Amino acid sequence: MSVKYKRVLLKLSGEALSGDKGFGLDMDTIQTICKGIKDAHDLGAEIAIVVGGGNFWRGRSSGEMERTRADQIGMLATAMNALAVADALEHLGVEVRVQTALSMQQIAEPYIRNRAIRHLEKGRVIILACGTGNPFFSTDTASALRAAEINADIIFKATMVDGVYDKDPKKYADAKKYDTLTFSRVLADQLAVMDSTAATMCRDNSLPILVFDILHPENIAKAVAGEPIGTLVVEQ
Repeated sequence: MSVKYKRVLLKLSGEALSGDKGFGLDMDTIQTICKGIKDAHDLGAEIAIVVGGGNFWRGRSSGEMERTRADQIGMLATAMNALAVADALEHLGVEVRVQTALSMQQIAEPYIRNRAIRHLEKGRVIILACGTGNPFFSTDTASALRAAEINADIIFKATMVDGVYDKDPKKYADAKKYDTLTFSRVLADQLAVMDSTAATMCRDNSLPILVFDILHPENIAKAVAGEPIGTLVVEQ
């Protein structure tokens, strides 16, 4: 199996790491996902991972808490997830570096673009935590920003569904799945791919997004090889 995308940024939601628990970390699920990441890495792909934190904390569920502080708690949640994913990958024999957008040097490197690229060139997987380091920006936006910074070929958005639909496939039996989409269509129709800030950044920087199902972690290697899975979002 050959590699179509040499350098990829994989966006992992926090929810995907909780398995059937719906909260926290499910190590069996994380191990399964990390085996899929290792398979893609073994093909020769350079892999950066941005992790979300929704399995521990979602700012919109914080009630009356001030938004900046709520978002900062969410950034710390992503750091916990990054360490868990790093540990699972290391148990599989993959060399990993965790970098954070907030300074926490006792447990992780600070995010430095040139250092991140050097790790990728040396065959290490990098895991990028704490979003952009700023409140009011989602981890989707962090994915778009970091992908542009490290010159990634594509963003893989690993979700709980097998692509992008015109409406929620869990609620509507007649929901239509798209094989390809443009960012302009995503923004105009407010399709659930990424938030509008992230989608605009990807469009403006010619960064395609492939949305696929992480419930089948072998999809990561298939995506790296360019097999037709999920939904590809790219501006024509």
